[in-house]
This record gives sequence, C-alpha cells and structure tokens, in this order.
Amino acid sequence: MRGQDPRGLDPRGPEPRGLDPRGPEPRGLDPRGPEPRGLDPRGPEPRGLEPRGLDSRGPEPRPGNRLEARRQSRIGEGFQARPDAEPHSFFNPATRSVPPPIGRVAPEQAPPSRGAASVGSASVLPPPPVAPPPLTAPGGPSPLTAPGGPSPLTAPAAVPPMTGPPRSAAAPTSPAARIEWRQTRPEPEDRAASVLRRKLGKPRVLAFANPKGGVHKTTATVLAAATIGSVRGRGVLAWDDNELRGTLGLRAGSARHARTIRHLVSDLLQIENMHGNELMQFFDGYLRHASDGSYDVLAGEENPRFAQRLDQGTVRRVMDLLRRTHDVVCVDTGNNVESVNWQTVMRSADQLVVTTVPREDAAFTADWMLDVLNETGMEDLVANAVTLISCPSPGKLPLLDDLAKHFATRTRAVAVVPYDPALEVGSSIEYGVLQPETKQAWLRAAAVMIEPFAE
Repeated sequence: MRGQDPRGLDPRGPEPRGLDPRGPEPRGLDPRGPEPRGLDPRGPEPRGLEPRGLDSRGPEPRPGNRLEARRQSRIGEGFQARPDAEPHSFFNPATRSVPPPIGRVAPEQAPPSRGAASVGSASVLPPPPVAPPPLTAPGGPSPLTAPGGPSPLTAPAAVPPMTGPPRSAAAPTSPAARIEWRQTRPEPEDRAASVLRRKLGKPRVLAFANPKGGVHKTTATVLAAATIGSVRGRGVLAWDDNELRGTLGLRAGSARHARTIRHLVSDLLQIENMHGNELMQFFDGYLRHASDGSYDVLAGEENPRFAQRLDQGTVRRVMDLLRRTHDVVCVDTGNNVESVNWQTVMRSADQLVVTTVPREDAAFTADWMLDVLNETGMEDLVANAVTLISCPSPGKLPLLDDLAKHFATRTRAVAVVPYDPALEVGSSIEYGVLQPETKQAWLRAAAVMIEPFAE
C-alpha cells in the first residue's frame, strides 16, 4: 500500500486510469507497419483450430488495450507451434550448418572412421577416407605411416609391406593385361611387294604403248620388268617389239651374243617342238639377261626390213612361246598403230600401259591412241589400262596434275614416277643405281599394273 503524505495524496499524483504509463499510442497504427489481414506467411490456418490441436491457453482475451494486445500477440507467436520439424536435407541450407571443407587429412590427425558423423541436425556417412600416399623406395619414410603421424596406418591384411623398388599404382597386376594385340596396317611398299609375289593365274602380257617417241616407253618397259623381276625372282621378260630399230636390247641386259628376234623367228619351228628343260636351255641362247639376273631381254632387230616378216601369225606364235617360258612379258611396242604387228600385240595383251610425259603433245598422242583402240573394238583393254606419267626433269611440272586428272577419267589408274638422274644420260638402265624414292614409285606402279590378275 502506497504511502500518503500528510494531506492524504500520492506524491506521484493520480495515475490515469486505463492508460499506458508510456503515453498513449497512436490509434490504429502498428509500429511494425500495417500487417496484411487474413494472410499468414506460414499459409492459411483452419478457423478455430491451432496447427497442433486445441489451444491450452483458452480463449484469447479481448484486447482492452492495444499495447496489451500487442504483448499478447508476441507471446502467442513465441508459443505458436511451427509445423512439424522439417526433415533435414543436405541440399536445404536452412536445415544444416556449414560443414568444414573436406580436404586432405591433417598431418597430426588420423583418417576419420566410417561411422556416422553429425552434419547439421541429421546423421550422414562421412566422405570416403583419403587414399594412402604412394609407396616409396627403401630407405624413405614408411609407406604405411601418415606423414608426421604418431602411429602407422593400418594396411590390408592380404598385402604385406612392400620392400622392393617402387611400382606405379596403375600398373596392371597380370602380365596378360599388359599385352595388347593390334593388327598394324602394312606399309604401301610392303603391300605392293605382296601383290607382285602372288600367283597370276596364267602368264600375263603387259603392252607399253604410245605412238609418240620420246615418252619414256623403252625406259618404262625395262624398269617395269626389273621391278617385277626383283620381287618375283624369275620368270620376267622384256621384249623389244619396235619395228624401227628399237634400243631396248642396247640399254638392258648384257650383250653376251648378237642374237635378236630375227634369229628366233628363223628357228621358231624347231623351238616350238621342244618342252621342259630342253626348251628352256635352247631358248636361253636367244635371250640376254639383266646384270642382276632379275629379268631376261629379247632384243629387237636393227634391220628395218625385218619388220615385214612379223605378220599376225608370226607375232602370235612368238607370244605363245614367251608365255610358255615366262610368267610376265613386258612388250615395248612400236610407233605405227596401223601395223599388223602393233595391233596383234594389243589384242594379245592382258594389260595396256599408256606411257607419257607431262607435255601437251605427248598427252595428246596418248589420248588419240585410246580413241583408236576404242574404235577397233578394244574398249575393255582401254577401260583396264594404266597411265604411267614419267617426269623427265626435277621440280614441279606445270601440266602434271592436269594430265593426271584427265587420264584418270579415261583409264583405270594413273601412276607417276619421279625424275632420277641415273636415267637422264640415256645409257644402260641399271635398276640397282636408282634412288630409293624412284624404286618405291616403280614398285607401286608395277603393283597397280599386276593387281587385277593377282590371286
């Protein structure tokens, strides 16, 4: 009970009834600002019901005073039950604490156990332990001890400590796992040589032709025979069938005798009746041989009048004899496409080789010859022909690419052989002195010629 002064009055004066000692509050204004009516951030709430059932606090008193109502409202918010506790989710930042960064094991700590660790308010498995450091060579720190740790780590029971030299952790454990069989592609030269070694089914005749002179026709005949013979070892012959004093016999083969096609034709009937070793030994007396023995040479006649004796029948008989004694016959043809000899060789040939150089006149003559063969019923021979372009000089030749593209539309294939200084002087042709690039080019070219017949 408050004390009274002598006059019976309270020294502090009368207390206003029903008023807040801190002064009147502005009517209808909430210090927090207007609150949206009927909206609750936690969603609509059923009328007359609290989220967790009946309110034990009883009915809410009527706010006789706004300050009291505000105080009661705050008290209610403090005891207002939130919805059931949200389940913990590692992906919800509101329900988890920030875990420490995961890194390497500190030097003074051992790896954590595989038990459950508390993250936020839920229990999850910790990350896998860090892999132990790689093994080291003898004399270094113990491979089973954490760097700077007080005690060694526990190693698997099945793996004893390593004492030998270091080994990569990724190395396969089985020798069979380190072996990987791969089928490598053969080099172009190996593939070309394998083509030339195959069986050809029957003896084959390759005719080298171009009515234009100076297009490396004789050179191509000799080098094709030398290339094929160097791979096959035997059974290859080069025949100089030029009607106007060919030079193949002078540039290829050793001149151990002076016999030519004229002598062979004179004894042709006698030779045709021979067989086996007798035939080979007798016929060898009319041939010349390359210095390395890789191919034989049947030289042409130097007397131009002899060409009249090479009629169609005689040429066929000579061709049949050559097929009996050799597997591959390379024929250097003449320049007269109207002669019976030239036409007979064309009809007996299995493969036509069009020789040319990257010059316009030589290419024009070769193109015209193909037209003549097509008109005389030898379309198949033309379609299966191979164009051989020989480079007469070093360096880039301006017409080479254009001629190669042109003859690729007219013949089955186009082969280009490079310039070689050993062939420039025009003397004897020795296959062994050619540059390696030249030999490889001729190897590929000869394989293209033989490939249709290789079994």
